[in-house]
Amino acid sequence: MEKIKMTTPLVEMDGDEMTRILWAMIKEELLTPYIDLNTEYYDLGLIHRNETDDQVTIDAAEATKKYKVAVKCATITPNHARMSEYDLKKMYKSPNGTIRAILDGTVFRAPIVVKGIEPCVKNWKKPITLARHAYGDIYKNTEMLIDKPGKVELVYTSADGEETRSLIQEFSRPGIAMGMHNMQASIESFARSCFNYALDTRQDVWFGAKDTISKTYDARFKAVFQEIYENEFREKFESAGLTYFYSLIDDIVARVMKAEGGFIWACKNYDGDVMSDMVSSAFGSLAMMTSVLVSPNGYYEYEAAHGTVQRHYYRHLKGEETSTNSVATIFAWTGALRKRGELDKNVELSRFADHLEKAVIRTIESGKMTKDLALITSLENPVVLNSREFILAVREELDKIYAQTV
Repeated sequence: MEKIKMTTPLVEMDGDEMTRILWAMIKEELLTPYIDLNTEYYDLGLIHRNETDDQVTIDAAEATKKYKVAVKCATITPNHARMSEYDLKKMYKSPNGTIRAILDGTVFRAPIVVKGIEPCVKNWKKPITLARHAYGDIYKNTEMLIDKPGKVELVYTSADGEETRSLIQEFSRPGIAMGMHNMQASIESFARSCFNYALDTRQDVWFGAKDTISKTYDARFKAVFQEIYENEFREKFESAGLTYFYSLIDDIVARVMKAEGGFIWACKNYDGDVMSDMVSSAFGSLAMMTSVLVSPNGYYEYEAAHGTVQRHYYRHLKGEETSTNSVATIFAWTGALRKRGELDKNVELSRFADHLEKAVIRTIESGKMTKDLALITSLENPVVLNSREFILAVREELDKIYAQTV
């Protein structure tokens, strides 16, 4: 077949460790044979981030504003061990946090459902979509190590010089402190994104926070959601037969475990990070979840919801065989290519994304899968493939789909 042309570039953000290896395989075997791939490339691998003092992450986010659509590989957020391993100049913040702070918006994550991979939670009949606020909180925090007696205060100085102080803690011995923030406009965007996405996908919205403990911070989230729902969305929801429900985060968790699914679970930033891993694992695998940042300004950034698969990468470096699940990374590419096709009215590009996703699902449902899925599948006698073999099996299925459409 003639390669599909692209008129506008995607912003391509490369990443780290085993997912970086898979990234290259996916491009080589599943993309470039079919598409005249047009990307503006940014290397967000930790080595290059260190070389550029993390400016490359900012540049990639700004490029996303320009081109509207980005696809991102999993990246390392360094801790003390990574500082030593990569000889870093400093402990850089989460690149995802940096990008999300620049783009704003909400991260929507949903499990990739295939026959033969049943949820661990037996009453879950439908996918649960996680809507994760993508700004502030712990990802934009300021931290401090307290090494001697003293006090820590929260100080606000207004533009006209007025000062407000609040005592956090009197320290009589060493400890730690952290400050974090959020923006009213971002919380409003989060609420509107959730309600609009619910109307688009015909799903209820559940939102949970901890306003009984966080009587200002979390209470503001609760109030903003309720105000926007009442003023802008209640009539639309009632006409569509949908509901919005707020409760404490611990109550929401308990309800989710007993629910059938089929709703949007709105979470604050860190809550969404943790709960999306729980939901994706319960549905089958961390590598079986789509993730897209939707900005109120019309920017879309697609990524895998999981990490860099460090353990497999170390085995790969030793020359050992790995069986690493690449599904979420493939779906990051398909999501971005489909959106690029929609924005550019490039029907063939969007259709390619549909075909590639179908090829992935057919491969797994035929019994060919990576080890993580083989351990949990209900299919009899699954064929366990290594990392490259699985991608090649998907390509074989993709070729069959295209042969049938000719």
